[in-house]
Amino acid sequence: MVKYLDNKPSGFRQWNAARDGENKKSWLSSFLWWFAIFVACWWLIGIWMRPAADKNVATTDAPAPMDISAVPVSEISADKIKYDVQGLRVSNVSLNDFVANAAGDARVVLLPADQGAFTEVGLLSQNTIVPAANTKWNVAGDDMVWRNSAGVEFRRNITTDGYVITLADTVKNNSAAAVAVAPYARMVRSDADAATAGVYTGPIAYANNDVEHESWRALNKKSYAYTTTNGFVGFADQYWETVVSVDRPDQTMRTKKSADKYEADTAAAAVTIAPGDTATIVTHLFAGPRDQSVLNGAAPKIAGINKTVDYGWFWFLARPMLWLLNAIHSVVMNYGIAIIIMTILLRLLMWPLTRKSYTSMVAMQKMQPEIARIQKLYANDKARMQMEMMRVYQANKTSPMSGCLPMLLQIPIFFALYKALLISVPMRGAHFLWIRDLAAMDPYFILPVLMGATMWLQSYLQTPKSAGAGNDAVAQSMRMMKWMPVLFTILFAWMPAGLVLYWTVSNLFGIGQMWLIKKRSAK
Repeated sequence: MVKYLDNKPSGFRQWNAARDGENKKSWLSSFLWWFAIFVACWWLIGIWMRPAADKNVATTDAPAPMDISAVPVSEISADKIKYDVQGLRVSNVSLNDFVANAAGDARVVLLPADQGAFTEVGLLSQNTIVPAANTKWNVAGDDMVWRNSAGVEFRRNITTDGYVITLADTVKNNSAAAVAVAPYARMVRSDADAATAGVYTGPIAYANNDVEHESWRALNKKSYAYTTTNGFVGFADQYWETVVSVDRPDQTMRTKKSADKYEADTAAAAVTIAPGDTATIVTHLFAGPRDQSVLNGAAPKIAGINKTVDYGWFWFLARPMLWLLNAIHSVVMNYGIAIIIMTILLRLLMWPLTRKSYTSMVAMQKMQPEIARIQKLYANDKARMQMEMMRVYQANKTSPMSGCLPMLLQIPIFFALYKALLISVPMRGAHFLWIRDLAAMDPYFILPVLMGATMWLQSYLQTPKSAGAGNDAVAQSMRMMKWMPVLFTILFAWMPAGLVLYWTVSNLFGIGQMWLIKKRSAK
């Protein structure tokens, strides 16, 4: 019976072919629809969480819990930063190499005191009096000195190396009994900056060799605590990071919201000092850019800080791409030109794969007369039409989906470059032609329009003239592809201008590659 139904004159074989054709059509349609949904969702996310204007701290003020106005303030200047020291507190960390606005008349300031932000490093004790936040210290050379009524001397020495501030507290027990002091550090800042799509910002901690972080929204609901032998705690923004690390074991670190402020603190186990003995406790404070080279330099003093940069899923592409981009910039001295050169280098690297895809497209264009003949001949027999068209594709060793290969190859590069541009501190405020910041959207939407136009032209050159006729799977996919330039133009309108520049140059390269392959094929 099966043998009879499966012979050539019966309709069973044709029904089988039609069923296979429907499955293939369903797969193609599902792929294209899901891709369209992904593009739409990414566009909505880009609008909802597009990068906000650069803000170092929030604008909400909150009074300090302790009045320290009587404590004198001293300013310490170093090569990379300058900052204020007021008793136990460090604030107003100004980054000498980074401007706060396009005019360049102000520097980026982290932990601004006028907005209630500071880092406090001190000691706690139950059997002796220790300096408090409102304690007035004496100055002895480069040290701050204070003695309590029992004769215990506290001496603080502050040094600066790059963006790392080191506070060394030496306690000399001149009393007749042993004293125990427990070091602590706490960092307070104002409300969080607006979230940025694809970039983690918020409280951060390094505990048990792992980077822990929670969102600002989560911190609004509850506090978080971590127990570790060593680590650091603080806050991370899109471009800046402020963390504090006490160089003592057995620490308990917490992140929480207190009133209208966010606080990150750590406390270590107590140190017992016998009469006549001395103990030194070292605390490191990092306040600077989230630049990988800078963090690598700070890692010997603050272990794990070089792991805080989030490169995303495609970190294995993002890190070398960012290195290559900075290397090219060191030569051409313009990030826009550096992106163009890097795009060309990447496309040359992908040349063998894209050449095969483009060659397949040219072959499909030559096949169009035969495809048109089959569509006309079997207009009333969709199953036979699918079979004959597949036979033509197999004879020419090509596929109607071969044109998707260049786009699929660029997807991981797209996400890696997107992440690299958003976390690259040097990219912040980088100029190129009319664009004032390549890490932000094009304010005039010129690049997205150019990108859409080049994408349409590339698609036009790759698509056969008769493609899209009929209702078969190939025709439906081709009709869907015609809308891609429009969807991508809307999608890229809110993307970083550097990313749009990359895609535009990549399209132009693809157009030139397609023209060259067509020219060689004609010969």
